[in-house]
Amino acid sequence: MKILAFESSCDETAVAVVEDGRKILSDAIASQADMHALYGGVVPEVASRKHVEAIAGLTQQALREAGCTKDDIDAVAVTYAPGLIGAVLVGLSFAKSVSYAWDVPLIPVHHVRGHIAANYLAFPELKPPFLALAISGGNTLIVDVRDYTDLHILGATRDDAAGECFDKAARVLGLPYPGGKPMDELAHGSRGGVYKLPHAKVDGAELDMSFSGLKTAVVNLAHHASQTGEGLDRAALARDFTQAVSDELVPRAMKAAKLAGRRVIAAGGGVAANSFIRADLEQACRKAGYQLFVPPLKLCGDNGAMIGAQGYYEYLAGHTAGMELNAYATREIERSI
Repeated sequence: MKILAFESSCDETAVAVVEDGRKILSDAIASQADMHALYGGVVPEVASRKHVEAIAGLTQQALREAGCTKDDIDAVAVTYAPGLIGAVLVGLSFAKSVSYAWDVPLIPVHHVRGHIAANYLAFPELKPPFLALAISGGNTLIVDVRDYTDLHILGATRDDAAGECFDKAARVLGLPYPGGKPMDELAHGSRGGVYKLPHAKVDGAELDMSFSGLKTAVVNLAHHASQTGEGLDRAALARDFTQAVSDELVPRAMKAAKLAGRRVIAAGGGVAANSFIRADLEQACRKAGYQLFVPPLKLCGDNGAMIGAQGYYEYLAGHTAGMELNAYATREIERSI
């Protein structure tokens, strides 16, 4: 089964063709990162307009690279939530028009389910059940993946997402947007242990996280150094910040896996590309005797292939929609539609 998949939840327009949920035939992406870097973050209205400009040509590219015509496509999958509402609407509207014109099923896909499903493309042997750590710019969740379309949240951030926190900290340190990769590179220049940063706990919810205090601490340290003329060890702060984020994520993921009775952990999302967090996850899983799956870097960021992968399993579960399907800025991962 060949699925044409669309992703436009933030600042990447992505169109892919995926076969049987496991094989990437094409994965075309148009990034807006350089443009939004001028503003230090994503400008929603600008992102929406760029999606409009890119999506038709990108669809033709994805079909061409897959060696497909419209007659080869069996269904259309699309991110319908969550994300920047204008951006999501562009991809959804285009996907609905393709579904209607080509008379093929329309499959709604939750964006975070897609990040988890990126692992299905990289690891054909991976099957539910397993514990997933979904860490991206807009979402930070610990999810019990009971089946391909049966997911249950065990823990989540109470405020900022880990990826958002990385971007804000990077901006304070004078690094370009998006901040994940520059922060990773800068952090490798220090052994850390210089700055004491907060580690939050949520009373009564041991698996929940909070990153707002950590973000504020980095901002205050940078402002204090600027106002007093004291030196700021940027590499050490980047390293200590990264470790603080990892300390929020990794132990909770391990605890959640134990509580859920899972011995397999998968990570997904842009923050899963961070080399320190990947290393900490690997070490923790090795110590506990758990199996770890983390997709290659190209599948950690937003892409259409992950939407096609999850779309296949949503289709098998009967989760299709009509032209009345709407877009949502927020949506629980447990809900298929």
